[in-house]
Amino acid sequence: MSADIPGIDPLDGLRAPQDPDCDVFLTGTVFLDIIFTGLDSAPVRGTESWARGMGSSPGGVANMATALARLGLHTSLAAAFGDDHYGEYCWDALEQGEGIDLSMSHTVPGWHSPVTVSMAYEGERTMVSHGHEAPGPTVPDGGPDFPRCPPRARAAVASLAPGRGEPWVATAARNGARIFADVGWDETGRWDLDALVDLEHCQAFLPNAEEAMRYTRTDCPRAAAHALAERVPLAVVTLGAEGAYAVDSASGQSAEVPAIEVEALDPTGAGDVFVAGFVTGTLADWPLADRLAFAGLTAALSVQEFGGSLSAPGWEEVAAWWQRIRTFADQDPAALRRYAFLDDLLPAAARPWPLRRAVPTIGFRHPV
Repeated sequence: MSADIPGIDPLDGLRAPQDPDCDVFLTGTVFLDIIFTGLDSAPVRGTESWARGMGSSPGGVANMATALARLGLHTSLAAAFGDDHYGEYCWDALEQGEGIDLSMSHTVPGWHSPVTVSMAYEGERTMVSHGHEAPGPTVPDGGPDFPRCPPRARAAVASLAPGRGEPWVATAARNGARIFADVGWDETGRWDLDALVDLEHCQAFLPNAEEAMRYTRTDCPRAAAHALAERVPLAVVTLGAEGAYAVDSASGQSAEVPAIEVEALDPTGAGDVFVAGFVTGTLADWPLADRLAFAGLTAALSVQEFGGSLSAPGWEEVAAWWQRIRTFADQDPAALRRYAFLDDLLPAAARPWPLRRAVPTIGFRHPV
């Protein structure tokens, strides 16, 4: 289930009877991901390559939904699911396995699940996807109002695209949700912030360094973050191996936290996990630097496993990492102090490291 250490609720003490039941709402496409790891190089045309590792899991928007749920946030996902074994597996994995609310989702008769095959090697990945757009609305009753009428939520996560606005984003913002948004590569090449029509509804915007610099016409990601903070209350720019930099325009505060060095197995979904960690810290009212550190930590833990949703860490993984990292005699004391805020969140004892939660198959048959 989502909160895998009993009693850990990142919003403990902040919940009130009048608050919405949903902490975070999101919508998008669920893929069935098949991931191959342990490749020594890219596949060569006309040859067969054998991978040392393999995993299958719900992907696409399921990566973000799972990451949020595993951190203890009540998560609602609106998505179409294929009317096939892949779709059934993804539904059960998210609803039964992760405790994600799928009441806004539905299965589309006669529609097959989108599939992505991802090959990870040399710290990068190559993907091949196949799918068709789901017909009709993405709610069970076929009502015409979705996605204009999302559930009340503390927050919502949106993916912005040039020239395309989603009516539900404005509605969610009017209903009190704090909108967190990322963005993809601008295939038009214009990189026009004004074309991101839903940006005006966002509290936080989280592009990577290349996207941020292109959108702001700057040559420094930190300068780009300050420029973006003139458009949104909170700008967060991810810097890859360097960490992340954020600017809070309301307080004038900025923060930068370096990345944690890890041996990456599969980077699938790491950006989604980063956003989930940052959303968690923001809803919990943590200091800006703590939010960046936690987001970076969860992303670093995720790349050590295969699969986007399977690799998303919960509090159990965070606790095991924090317990283990303090046993190393050569740790920089200043680096340890950066994560000292975890002491107030985590239990004194945790399961030994390493933890493994990924299962490399679509589903085992369990004896009755």
